[in-house]
Amino acid sequence: MTDRLYIDVHILQTVPPANLNRDDNGNPKEAYFGGKRRSRVSSQAWKRATRIHFAESRDPQDLATRTKRIAAQLAKAIVERTGIAAEDAQRIAGALIKSTGISAGKKEGDTAYLLFYGRRQLDTIVDLVADNATDLATLEAKALDEAVKTLPVREQLQTGHPADVALFGRMVADIPGLNVDAATQVAHAISTHATELEFDYYTAVDDENSADETGAGMIGTIGFNSATLYRYATVGLHQLHDNLGDGKATIDAVDLFVDSFARSMPTGYGNSFAHRTRPSLVAVVVRTDQPVNLVSAYENPVPASRGIVAESARRLATEFAIATDQWGDTPPYIAVCHTLGDDTDDTAQKLAQAFGKNRTFAELRDGLRTALTERVNSN
Repeated sequence: MTDRLYIDVHILQTVPPANLNRDDNGNPKEAYFGGKRRSRVSSQAWKRATRIHFAESRDPQDLATRTKRIAAQLAKAIVERTGIAAEDAQRIAGALIKSTGISAGKKEGDTAYLLFYGRRQLDTIVDLVADNATDLATLEAKALDEAVKTLPVREQLQTGHPADVALFGRMVADIPGLNVDAATQVAHAISTHATELEFDYYTAVDDENSADETGAGMIGTIGFNSATLYRYATVGLHQLHDNLGDGKATIDAVDLFVDSFARSMPTGYGNSFAHRTRPSLVAVVVRTDQPVNLVSAYENPVPASRGIVAESARRLATEFAIATDQWGDTPPYIAVCHTLGDDTDDTAQKLAQAFGKNRTFAELRDGLRTALTERVNSN
């Protein structure tokens, strides 16, 4: 696929008192935007939440893992496949990883950095040694290294990427051949309005206190805030297709990302705040020129008065409509799903003018899949 195509995802989501993503002091992350302090959730936090959500609809074996312990995982797979002793499998696994040129970590058996790889890619590496694992186990260290040196171990990590590696990419600084260019960019989520950091002072009672004992068994504080967040991400369909090499797999990966990005939530202090909500608005815009983040709609913060999410939605619609008109954009697909009133509501009418009729989330995804399938098939 040679034509550029980007799928922009815009989300408005209100979160109650929470500490989704803490900073080095344990408080919710923040940022200044438009001269005002805003609540912030880092892109890394929401990307991880999205990846974790993938497993709710995909077999974990069809997804990736990120770890320094690839050698240990490989050794475990070799034992399960061949039945050789765990110690022998560890030696073989260590030699296989060494043959790739991946730097060793300080701890024996670890790599120097986290490696993002598909679980089924590990199975293809096991395939290389499964038939002669017993013979390899008898070799001394130097001979073992020589025996596996010519095996195409690195090649197994360069092909057959699962959806999450294809979407989020992989960076291996000392082995550029193992790099995978990310097809997805995720922005830091920020509040559409100004926020202030607050603190929850809490105490815990010792249930086994005697009658004459008073006071708390423990006291502490947790920083929190609440916010209506603007969330944005974009997927480059052309890059995703290059990474996966298959049209249907590419469309499936986009659908997987849109579904999980919308439904996921970072889990920081989840038991303390029970902060899970669903978005009030999800808008999808397919573009042929470049990704466009609409955060400038909130450079002037929404006033902290009644109806923050509704005003945020109206501003998003206005920003999109003006930008589209001024730049002469003609997106091939636009859709919106929201919970902000019926056809008679002012906010809903403004959203309809900008993004089209309100759809269910399932209808939005189905329409996107159809539009992208037609695009991929035409190339």
